[in-house]
Amino acid sequence: MLRVGYPETLLPELSSEFPAGVELVCLPEQPDRDVDIDVWVPDAYPSRAVRTWPHLRGVRLVLALVAGTEWLPGLVGPHVTVCNAQGAHNISTAEWTIAVILAMLKNFPLFFDIQQSGRWKRRFELPAHYAKITGDTRPLYPPVMIEELTGKTVLLAGYGSIGKDIERMLAPFRVEVLRVARNARSEPRVHAVADLDALIPQAHVIVLIVPSTAETRWLIDAPQLALMRHGALLVNAARGPVVNTDALVAALQAGRIRAALDVTDPEPLPEGHPLWSCPNLFITPHVGGSSPQFSPNAVRIAAGELRRYMNGEPLRNAVQVGN
Repeated sequence: MLRVGYPETLLPELSSEFPAGVELVCLPEQPDRDVDIDVWVPDAYPSRAVRTWPHLRGVRLVLALVAGTEWLPGLVGPHVTVCNAQGAHNISTAEWTIAVILAMLKNFPLFFDIQQSGRWKRRFELPAHYAKITGDTRPLYPPVMIEELTGKTVLLAGYGSIGKDIERMLAPFRVEVLRVARNARSEPRVHAVADLDALIPQAHVIVLIVPSTAETRWLIDAPQLALMRHGALLVNAARGPVVNTDALVAALQAGRIRAALDVTDPEPLPEGHPLWSCPNLFITPHVGGSSPQFSPNAVRIAAGELRRYMNGEPLRNAVQVGN
């Protein structure tokens, strides 16, 4: 019988998702003895999982509860098969992306600041803000207080399952979507990452939803930020190192672009870091996937992989096949 170790942080009722015919072993963060298991379901927080791993013996399969597993192969070694939970937080991350795009275009962070000040007339700061960030200095009337997403061009840098859900949610806004992935595809048209620099100047909004790899580190650096059109919005829903933080700070302080980040580099972002005080920036502390549906979705995905493993069927989410 397969022994499946799962974290004590998992809600007890979720263990019923695992197939019959396995022995479930609840694992504390730091077991007081070595534990023999065949399959490990690590805690969703890598820092906790890393403390558990040295006490585990016999692991052949790891079923992660998160989509980002770049830290796992190096931890468990090449002999262990590692599967991610692709799809577990598609909806919450895609919804976060749509929400921050709208929030930034509607100037919600500034309006919240106005609300906190209790001064209605500060609304007249908005036309000057719009002119400065977009470079549009025409004498528009009525004065511009917000912008529209409808009709804009959105560049999706990363066109996996989350990128596709973001595009689906963008459909009512009738945006033009530019898609970028590692390899070009024809239907729908997806550009290769080599085309990114040529596409950046066309976009009003650039969404980063790529995995964290050696190839995507600093995918957005000073040259790419300089290519962004005046007033364009950069949204990072991927990983912090996909963007060169120092270059982003410089670009934001220059006042030509804006950004919304759910991830940063470094992370956690230290107190006093220059990013905290950058203009035209909205930060959330890596919460894009943290909805009540996350754990149930992730456990169902892990349980499905476990069934396929037990039945000798191909695994759907394997990111490393043990040797």
